[in-house]
Amino acid sequence: MSDAQRIAEEQDLDLVEIAPLADPPVCRIMDYGKFKYEQTQKEKLARKHQTKVEIKEIKFRPKIDKHDYETKKKHVLRFLAGNAKVKVTIMYRGREMAHPELGLNILERLAGELGEDAIIETQPKLEGRNMHMLLAPVKKKEVKEDVTSEDSDAASDELAAGTD
Repeated sequence: MSDAQRIAEEQDLDLVEIAPLADPPVCRIMDYGKFKYEQTQKEKLARKHQTKVEIKEIKFRPKIDKHDYETKKKHVLRFLAGNAKVKVTIMYRGREMAHPELGLNILERLAGELGEDAIIETQPKLEGRNMHMLLAPVKKKEVKEDVTSEDSDAASDELAAGTD
């Protein structure tokens, strides 16, 4: 250990203990300030690329009108397009609790109409006077078109037309 400390001092570097529990302990000769700086840079980069999942909530009533339903469905689509999860809540009041199937029908209809834009993350669940369902946006894969073959076909067509 003392040899390593002497070598580190000669090179004007630090002796850093990497694995203290190993037998013998593992050490490295390095510039500790530079090492700490690089670690903080990596952490900043990781935080920068981290995505925060946002949950938006939209509330329905069991006796919602057709136009109100369509408007709220557009809001749900807008939230999903913005990569936010959507918590859809059906709020019951008074005697509406006697017919929870009305709210379930609304949630199932919404999920069916959103089909390819959303996946149901949490199935409809009745909790107290509210029924909840969580929708998540579908991850869309980018489709790359074969541009080179289309360009070469268009170019050959132009050449053929120009030679007439």
